[in-house]
Amino acid sequence: MTAPRLVARDVPPRTAWALEQAGVAPLLARLFAGRGVTDAAELDDALERLLPPAGLRGAPEAARVLADAIAQGRPMVVVADYDCDGATACAVAIRGLGLLGAAAGQVRPVVPDRAVHGYGLTPAIVDLARAAQPGVEVLITVDNGIASLEGVAHARALGLDVVVTDHHLPAAAPAGAPADAVPLPDATVIVNPNQPGCTFASKHIAGVGVMFYVLLALRAELRARGVLDPQRQPRLDTLLDLVALGTVADVVRLDANNRRLVSQGLRRVRAGRMQPGLAALFAVAGRDPARATAQDFGFAIGPRLNAAGRLADMSLGIACLLTDDPAQAAEHAARLDAINRERRQVEAGMTGQAEAALDRLLVGRTAGDWPAAVALFDPAFHEGVVGIVASRVKDRVHRPVFVFAPGQDGALKGSGRSIPGFHLRDALDLVSKREPGLLRRFGGHAMAAGCTLEAEGFARFEAAFGAVAGELLDASTLQRTVWVDGPLPAEAFGPEVVRRLDDVVWGQAFEPPLFCDEVDVLSQREVGTGHLKLAVRHHGTTRDAIWFGRREPLPGRVRLAYRLQLDAWNGQERVQMVVEAAEAA
Repeated sequence: MTAPRLVARDVPPRTAWALEQAGVAPLLARLFAGRGVTDAAELDDALERLLPPAGLRGAPEAARVLADAIAQGRPMVVVADYDCDGATACAVAIRGLGLLGAAAGQVRPVVPDRAVHGYGLTPAIVDLARAAQPGVEVLITVDNGIASLEGVAHARALGLDVVVTDHHLPAAAPAGAPADAVPLPDATVIVNPNQPGCTFASKHIAGVGVMFYVLLALRAELRARGVLDPQRQPRLDTLLDLVALGTVADVVRLDANNRRLVSQGLRRVRAGRMQPGLAALFAVAGRDPARATAQDFGFAIGPRLNAAGRLADMSLGIACLLTDDPAQAAEHAARLDAINRERRQVEAGMTGQAEAALDRLLVGRTAGDWPAAVALFDPAFHEGVVGIVASRVKDRVHRPVFVFAPGQDGALKGSGRSIPGFHLRDALDLVSKREPGLLRRFGGHAMAAGCTLEAEGFARFEAAFGAVAGELLDASTLQRTVWVDGPLPAEAFGPEVVRRLDDVVWGQAFEPPLFCDEVDVLSQREVGTGHLKLAVRHHGTTRDAIWFGRREPLPGRVRLAYRLQLDAWNGQERVQMVVEAAEAA
């Protein structure tokens, strides 16, 4: 792994002072100011502060289509994606439509199999939906559909209404066409903050958040029609535990609106007011819902749902989130946990193979001579975990990485992860234009994307992707930077401060606090399977510290970048430093 630079965040003193004057604790004021918060109102997580659904283009129109469908008893199908965002969005759609008047059985889920169907609303998925819900008249996509031109056209040709709810970027303009000639599916209505002409402020809302907003708009439409009594309308906030889970697990930017959605969902979980399936997932993960954090969603609950989509079928995950029977939820959660353990084994084996291939690629090279991007393929790789392995390799070399595996149809299925300053989906667009016919399909975001190649196309992709990265990346971008929050005052090193920090919703683009101090290393030893256990002198006091995944010893005095973790043992609480990076003092 390349050595990082530790760079302190810029904290505008006037902003931090203004937040303090508004009642924010000094340490938190400093942390929030360093993350771009300029007004204490941004920290207000009340539901009333959510952006209004009328501002999301297509939401009012989708509400009218769905209100008519409910009133007319038209059969509906929700076409989900096979990750945690797609699963939670599907569950939110079905539960929410039921709350708002859909009859039992009127709405059914259909989930693509990653290996068989690929991504999005394809013509094959439309046919699958018709088989799953005889007489279906309305298709609702969640977390997909914005680039499904053929699938939507097929559904429309069969006389179906199609409501696309998505948050991904639309397909790129064809080669030679104007950049603003964005192709959109011919859906009945599209709800997506990233479609042209949408002014919704939260461009980074997850797919589950988009579906939740459609339900808010639908409830408003039903009120306007006189179907719902404003004083007795259904409580859609009962779905926020699922909205929070999908939002965190999809690693979208936690802007103020997303933080409110997550905060409200966490509040319900901590109070024990959650879906039985979510409670069961907390149980098998060994996490305490009463002390739930966004990190639990991202690192414990989300992976157990994602594992079903990677190695099996996400219909199991959706069933877990939809059941109201605690015993059935526990059974589903246990199966998901077993699949996740299998996923870890597959991932560990693939990561070892990938790192061996990487070592061969980098042999004899210094870090300054590494390629600008990495592409890896092995016929033994499993397509379900290529994204996770790409992330592991990216963390090691701090380069954009694509990992490919053979698909059941003979094509190569790739998943990529990027570094700050390199927009992965835009890079694929350039590759596609320079190498016509190479990519069967592609899509994604700045930091994560996927594509499909012909079986013999890997070498062409590796060369084209590397060339694009070489043009767009420079030495400063290829130097890994760890942003830190400066020193931690000695008086702040205690359980109460850790609990206060854990109560805040941290995540993508609103990163958890990472403090940085010079310390003396008093002792160090390897523990477990390659972790470095430390005792350090910090502000004159000996502290416990651990660096997971680190074997190499540290010098006697270093600058440590660390987060705080509260550890309970034999009824005693202690705070330890969890080290993320270090550099010589």
